[in-house]
Amino acid sequence: MGKKILILNGSPRLKGNTAMLCDAFTQGAESAGHSVTRIDLQKLDIHGCLGCMKGGKDPASPCVQKDGMEKVYPPYVAADIVVLASPMYYWAFSGQLKTAFDRLFAVAECNANYANPRKDCALLMAAEGDTPENWKPVLDYYAALVGFLEWKDLGHVLAGGILDAGAVAKTPALEEARAFGAAL
Repeated sequence: MGKKILILNGSPRLKGNTAMLCDAFTQGAESAGHSVTRIDLQKLDIHGCLGCMKGGKDPASPCVQKDGMEKVYPPYVAADIVVLASPMYYWAFSGQLKTAFDRLFAVAECNANYANPRKDCALLMAAEGDTPENWKPVLDYYAALVGFLEWKDLGHVLAGGILDAGAVAKTPALEEARAFGAAL
């Protein structure tokens, strides 16, 4: 039986390298019988977390802020797999992805002891740099995040050495993303 996959695309470029990785991954995942929902976070008006600890009262609309996250919560709750997709910005996720992910805490507030829903997770990332030192900070953060949430890491596709929009097409990363999606 196919899995429900949610891609949180944190790229501000709707036709950039990260979007192309998302497209390739989606093609592979759908060819394997999975359903994929992709949310381009740049299109949504999402405000930063207030740290108010007042969410979780309504599972259908868990946060006290009513903004673009209303389009993220339902597919997030339903997802078996969450794919974090982002360009690397200063050795981390983009602000769009980080802001949306912080707001997912409202879903945890719906549960006893703020338990996060259990998910499988994967990472798609494009970056200008392509050395182990370049990837280390973001991979360390990703590993810590997945570990603390007690999610299962399914792996990642890292497309390094690219900067200009569309440059990923000249690398093997798109085929890697397609194969990764198909292998789930």
